[in-house]
Amino acid sequence: MDFLDKLLFYPLEQLPFYLIALIIAFTVHEFSHAYFANKFGDPTAKLLGRVTLNPAVHFDFLGIVLLLIAGFGWARPVPINRENFSNPRRMSIIVAAVGPLSNLLLGILGALIYAVLYQTGIIPPEGITKTDQAVHLFFNIFILLNFFLCLFNLVPLPPLDGYRILENALPPRMSAKIQKFEQWSILIFLLIILLPFFQNYTIKPLYDTAYALSSKILDMFILMTGGYRH
Repeated sequence: MDFLDKLLFYPLEQLPFYLIALIIAFTVHEFSHAYFANKFGDPTAKLLGRVTLNPAVHFDFLGIVLLLIAGFGWARPVPINRENFSNPRRMSIIVAAVGPLSNLLLGILGALIYAVLYQTGIIPPEGITKTDQAVHLFFNIFILLNFFLCLFNLVPLPPLDGYRILENALPPRMSAKIQKFEQWSILIFLLIILLPFFQNYTIKPLYDTAYALSSKILDMFILMTGGYRH
């Protein structure tokens, strides 16, 4: 157990909650990309079986390993052929944007469900029993992770969705210039994820923003349902 605690990024007793929350978040995120790409006329993802909510087809082995030991990973990117779109630039922006948007909506939905269950007494105040504590913990993890994933994926760095949005929003000449830097993207991405120095200026501010956002939205929904958080 001590070895696992040292190896894993998340506390061992909390790991199941993080895994369930991330499985849902990653699956819905990638499904959203695949679904809208198919709707806009590109069948690439559908032909590969990606227009599905089956988590198994969306997960990447290396992404899962890094998730467990480094705290952050990724799912398998959805292959998209923008040339199949009737309006490649506009539809590519939408297809890229629906991924982070899906995480935002999951976070909001999670907060709303939590608030309703909390105010109706189905979820008692935190600390009553171990089961109640587990439910509180899961909802807080689920909401926070989805808000964080929404913000993180909007960073304009390949291979993140924010970069795809920027790439297609810029004039073609400027888009071609930034594409030259894509060869360095994986190195930069790994530096941001793995090195504390870079995390302090990227991951940490995004995490803090996601935490503040999740707290405010939770408080807002609980007030709307007639109460307040203890």
